[in-house]
Amino acid sequence: MNNGKKIGAGLLSAALALSVFGCGNNKNNETNPASSAASSGAEATKAPETSSSKSEKVKITYSMWGSAEEGKTVQATADKFNASQDKIEVEVVAIPWESYMTKLNTQATGGQLPDTGMLKEDGVIQWSTDGMLNDVSAMYEGSDSKPLDSLAYKYQGKTVAYAAANEILLLYYNKDMFDKAGVPYPPAALDKAWTWDEFVAAAKKLTLDKNGKHPDEDGFNAEGIVQYGASVENLPWQLETWALSNGGGYYSADGAEVRVGEDASIEAIQKVADLYLKDHVAPLSVGQTDDGIQRTIIAGTVAMATNGQWNVGTSLNVAKEEGLNYGIAVLPYMKDKVTLGTGGANVVFSQTKHPAEAMEWLKWYNSEENNWGLISSGIWMPTLEKWYTDETLTRKWVENPNFPPYDEYKSAVVDYARSSAARPASWFYTNHTTEFNTLLGSILGDVWTGKTTAKDAISKNLDALKAAHSGNQ
Repeated sequence: MNNGKKIGAGLLSAALALSVFGCGNNKNNETNPASSAASSGAEATKAPETSSSKSEKVKITYSMWGSAEEGKTVQATADKFNASQDKIEVEVVAIPWESYMTKLNTQATGGQLPDTGMLKEDGVIQWSTDGMLNDVSAMYEGSDSKPLDSLAYKYQGKTVAYAAANEILLLYYNKDMFDKAGVPYPPAALDKAWTWDEFVAAAKKLTLDKNGKHPDEDGFNAEGIVQYGASVENLPWQLETWALSNGGGYYSADGAEVRVGEDASIEAIQKVADLYLKDHVAPLSVGQTDDGIQRTIIAGTVAMATNGQWNVGTSLNVAKEEGLNYGIAVLPYMKDKVTLGTGGANVVFSQTKHPAEAMEWLKWYNSEENNWGLISSGIWMPTLEKWYTDETLTRKWVENPNFPPYDEYKSAVVDYARSSAARPASWFYTNHTTEFNTLLGSILGDVWTGKTTAKDAISKNLDALKAAHSGNQ
């Protein structure tokens, strides 16, 4: 996925091998909206009643990025769906990632889009703006459960996609380092979450220079740190967590206005920078690479670090087998308790003549049973609310050797994900997040090294950030 979440290109092959699709892509390709020639910017279309025939299956196409071999793997899953009922037949169309959006744009212009397909997180609202996506609010009508509210992509008040998987941001920590320092573990329960000041205080106790001194002790050598207490991921999209937690944010609630220039937002970003610059509890990070857990917790150089839940499956399960004694906790907070949720989208394109059938396929394809390999490995989290509220289902998901202990994971992940603290990442409701985040990441480069302050950097570039958000960069 653009902007740094590593549930994309590198993970996609593994996802497809398990008959599912990846949550996004972390290559630097832009997701362009369909050309204006294909649409006049109409609102998302409401799905009509099913148009399937009792005598002949309705044929629909599903597009995905990946190789021909990966397409065959997904087609094998689609064949199971095709054989399960007598109404719909799904044909999978695999398109290489490098040409995926170019191909879709060409098809949109010619009125030849597939019925349904994959779309990056940051492309959903862009395509909705051009009227290219259907309203899918009816997808779960009559079902025993629907996706968590935080997983609905919204445009003009309508749901235009549901995330196919759930992810939230967490705090990971090395239990052995905490035990050695005699510091209590960070809380897994939201009602006991650390304040930011408590987080920094604990990080100081866990930070050591080569002589065993802490940052608040006389003689501490900031140039000779051998163990850091904390690392807060500062990829632009994850950094928004702290702006929101401090009472600010990147955008207004409806996504229409830019708020990153507000004092609360600027103060939060500076506090993250000061973990390295002033508190001396964090290593330098310039917000450019999505390997935060690998270079902190897994490397054994940092006691606690923030990042996404997907790390449980992409790297920590192997590290656990190799002896890493790690735990998970809810994030600390500044003023409000916040974690960001995200997940890549499967969409129904508005050019389809069979929206009801397309939704029926996606509902089946997105089900936990058909994604179980990724869920049980810890890479994905379920989307349907019942997996968070029904203890039998929760235990089926969480009582797993790949995961931390049940009570810890349930509190810090399952309960956290359905709490009021879980807010959707900004690409669920506003446009041009790729352009905004790319520019913000560039602007903040000198903030992390202390060459300038967050206030000066953002204030001087606020007009450019607003232009990026409006698509006029």
